[in-house]
Amino acid sequence: MTAIPACRSCGSAPLAPVLSLGNTPLANALRGANDLGAPEATFPLDLAVCPRCALVQITAEVPPEDLFRDYVYFSSFSDTMLRHAADLARDLIRAEKLGPDSLVIEAASNDGYLLKNYAGAGVGVLGIEPARNIARIAVERHNIPTRAEFFGRSYAKQLAAEGHRADVFHAHNVLAHVPDLNGFVAGIRAVLKPTGVAVIEAPYVKDMLDHCEFDTIYHEHLCYFSLTALDACFRRHDLVIRDVQRVPIHGGSLRLFAAPAESVDEVSPRVTNLLAEEADWGVGTFEPYRAFAERVAAIKHGLRDLLKRLKSEGKRIAAYGASAKGSTLLNFCGIGPETLDFIVDRSTVKQGKFTPGTRLQIHAPEKLLEDMPDYTLLLTWNFADEILKQQTEYQNRGGRFILPVPLPRVA
Repeated sequence: MTAIPACRSCGSAPLAPVLSLGNTPLANALRGANDLGAPEATFPLDLAVCPRCALVQITAEVPPEDLFRDYVYFSSFSDTMLRHAADLARDLIRAEKLGPDSLVIEAASNDGYLLKNYAGAGVGVLGIEPARNIARIAVERHNIPTRAEFFGRSYAKQLAAEGHRADVFHAHNVLAHVPDLNGFVAGIRAVLKPTGVAVIEAPYVKDMLDHCEFDTIYHEHLCYFSLTALDACFRRHDLVIRDVQRVPIHGGSLRLFAAPAESVDEVSPRVTNLLAEEADWGVGTFEPYRAFAERVAAIKHGLRDLLKRLKSEGKRIAAYGASAKGSTLLNFCGIGPETLDFIVDRSTVKQGKFTPGTRLQIHAPEKLLEDMPDYTLLLTWNFADEILKQQTEYQNRGGRFILPVPLPRVA
């Protein structure tokens, strides 16, 4: 791990510390049964804010090669993500008048869950996905041309030199993962056609603060974005955020529409209004982040007390969602096998493995009905509506779900 003393965007130093979540294992480093006896590496997980450009970020990073070359997150296991992707592709095909001569490029394209909607409509596509195991599935299962590469400035220039210039460039839930933030944004500029548009989604720091979503902090997520921080970064690379939307995915995200500066005649009032809102709530001051850290401490104590009380009453408790955010929450709060009997997850890639740090065995969701724990801690709360609907029978039989944020409560 490399310590980061200066801002990833503007280079300013020092950063102002906000919150320490202690030393934790890598959130997606699931363990096999044969690995349980081996030592497990942990790394500091500390959050800070740049006083100059307001970018919130963690202060260390693990090499991307160690995090993303073999990955366990598949977007297609979520019905919510599939609907979200289909709706977005449909809207952009119409708005940008895309057809057979158009090209849509996506960085971190995962298993093709988004690009397959364009391909199905006859639009040209190209996926860039660094996880080799996932890129292979995109090609073999969904017929999506996919290159197993990291997207950045140099690779974007290679794509452009090969004649691959994008009418639409997608980057969804990936900008936060990028160590070289400036190189990634410069790469977007290099690969866009002069009339092209980049559509980018990233979790919104205001939603993280308001809903105390501290479990979205883990080593893969290097940055937590406000529009203020993104606007400064994009303008540095001759890109203008011409429009912005707030969307509910992943607990609250920003959807940006950015284009080469020379092609933008005017900026949507949504951009100027949101920048003004951020100034009003103090995006560039320390107070909102101090208050966030205090609420995180309260959630930790509240959740531990709730689970301790239920255990003292003889209740059996499981967890749903072997997610990265679940790993942060369990390790930070010190919740493991002494409290939880097991964990379930819909992803067949994760089933049979063990969670990092806490070493809970991961089962298929059907185990909730087979075993009928009294309570299930919902770690993937960002998909609560989808999961609660799927688990109607468990609830009809008396099972209850515990939601950990923004305040621990029984659903």
